[in-house]
Amino acid sequence: MIKFWRAFDIDIIKLNEGTHEFSFTVNDEFFEQIKDNDLIKKGNLEAKVLLKKEVNLLEATFIIDGTVELTCDRSLEKFDQALHTSEKIIYKYGPEEQEINEEIFMITRDTPKINVAQLIYEFIVLALPIKKIHPDYRDEEEMEGEGRLVYWSDEQDEGAEENDASELDPNDQIDPRWEALKNIKKKD
Repeated sequence: MIKFWRAFDIDIIKLNEGTHEFSFTVNDEFFEQIKDNDLIKKGNLEAKVLLKKEVNLLEATFIIDGTVELTCDRSLEKFDQALHTSEKIIYKYGPEEQEINEEIFMITRDTPKINVAQLIYEFIVLALPIKKIHPDYRDEEEMEGEGRLVYWSDEQDEGAEENDASELDPNDQIDPRWEALKNIKKKD
């Protein structure tokens, strides 16, 4: 297992200043090795890391392309989801190794290598759609109209009030308070 993760090491101490490109294959074995991975079991992706080494920092751009196998939230069928993402991480040199925030890590000047496997996994997970819908059902999802706003303008209300008043059944009992409000006209 340790040997597997070493394949995702980048020896930064040996690099000269400038831009360097590294390629990593992310496949089924990669997802099997990730602990607590319930989202993705299979995939076929390529992760490119463009590493720009400068005097005081390293700028890493992750470009990940390929497909992952997901389970449809609706039908529970397996399907392949195309995935493309690009993310940037900065490694600053400092007195100790620590994560400053989600995009900036501090490393020491004598750090020999960085391992990018966990970052690659996190970027893949972040690129997944929130709703995992099989392609056969995506048209239905759009037709249902979820997420659409429905509103009624004032112009439509005025015409509707006139129609509603004429369609009232005289046998329906109307609360006298509402009856009194009907007689109030808007003054413009």
